[in-house]
Formats: sequence, structure tokens, C-alpha cells
Amino acid sequence: MTLSEKASYLKGLMDGLKIDDSTDTGKILLAMGDLLNEMASTVDTIDADVDDIVDFCNVLDEDLHDIETALCDDDDECDCDCDCDDCCDCDDCCDCDCDDDDVYEVICPSCSDTIELTYDMVLEGSINCPNCGELLEFDLDEESDDEE
Repeated sequence: MTLSEKASYLKGLMDGLKIDDSTDTGKILLAMGDLLNEMASTVDTIDADVDDIVDFCNVLDEDLHDIETALCDDDDECDCDCDCDDCCDCDDCCDCDCDDDDVYEVICPSCSDTIELTYDMVLEGSINCPNCGELLEFDLDEESDDEE
């Protein structure tokens, strides 16, 4: 039963009781009945408006999805042969999560100098320590074995 139907039912009960509108109690009860009818009507109107807004939002959501599909298409996919789950040398051709911006700290075993390296420097496999010239070698295979 809707609010309007319940308010009408109460109004019918009050009419059936033949409430005397000349008494204070009767005036209050009749005014409350009128108020209930108005409130129920307003709530029904708001409820219908909300339903219309929800339907409109669903249409907008579908339209937005269509626009996103048309604009994005396959442009964000990588054109290279890499597996974008791993770091790649795509030169920004894809939106993969490369570690190119990561910085690694290495401590030289000879001079104990801390050296900051980029991922590209680590990929080269080795560098000379800028402080003492010691050759520092990097083996990425050990790192991937540890992760497994």
C-alpha cells in the first residue's frame, strides 16, 4: 500500500467516525488528516521524480560508456611485443606499469659509498663505482628467483 493509499484509508476512517470539527480534538485530528494527505502526495511526487532521475542517470551512464569506448578504443594498448605485466622498453607506447622511475640504492663493497641507480642502469648489468672505480655487477635473474 502506498503512502497516498494509507493516508486516504485514515481519512476514510476519520470520516466514518464522524469526528466533530467543533471540538478542539476534532479540529486537530482533521488537520492531521489533511496534513497526512498533503505529505503523502508530496512524497509520491518526490518518489516519481527520483525514479525519473535514476532512469536519466542510467541513460547518461550508458552514453558515457559508449563515448569512452569510442574515444579510448584500443589506443591505450601497447603496440610492442612486450608482456606489460613486466617492465618493458616501450618508450611510452603503452600504459604499462614499468619500473623505469624506480631508484635503487647500492652500497659499494670496496668503499662503502651509497650509489643511487635507476632501473635502466641496473638493466645494463654493471657500472663502475663513481667513488672508487670498482666494477659493480647486477644479476636480475637472482631477484626474479627470490620473488618466485
